[in-house]
Amino acid sequence: MSAYAIGHLLPPARLDDEIFLYMERIQSTLDPFGGRFLVHGATVEVREGEWPGALVIIGFPGLEEARDWYESEAYQELVPLRTRHMAGDVVLVEGVAPGYDASLTADRLRQEQEQDQEQEQEQAPVS
Repeated sequence: MSAYAIGHLLPPARLDDEIFLYMERIQSTLDPFGGRFLVHGATVEVREGEWPGALVIIGFPGLEEARDWYESEAYQELVPLRTRHMAGDVVLVEGVAPGYDASLTADRLRQEQEQDQEQEQEQAPVS
C-alpha cells in the first residue's frame, strides 16, 4: 500500500545556500526507496481552518520504504540543512487500499462503538 511523507513548511522560510543544497540533493536520497515528489512547496488553497505556509508530499511504494528513507544516513545528513532555516512538521502516513470505501469504515466503527457500549452496560454495577 502506498505511503506518503508529508511536510508542512511554516513561514518564514529563509532561502539560502543550505536550502538550495538540500533541494539539489534530496532526490538522490529518495531514488533508492522509490520516493517521488507529488507536491513540492505548493501554496495551499485553504477551505477550512488555517494553514500557514507550504506543503510537500512525497509518495513511496509503502510505509517501510518511507521510514527507511527518512531514517537513512543520506537523508539524515540533509535534515539540518532544512531545519536550520525552516520550521515545520513532517509525518509519514500509509494510504488506503485501491477501492477503499469510507462507508464500510463507518459501518465497522459504528458496530465497534455499539459493542463497547453494550460491554459498558454489562459491566455497570446494578443499583
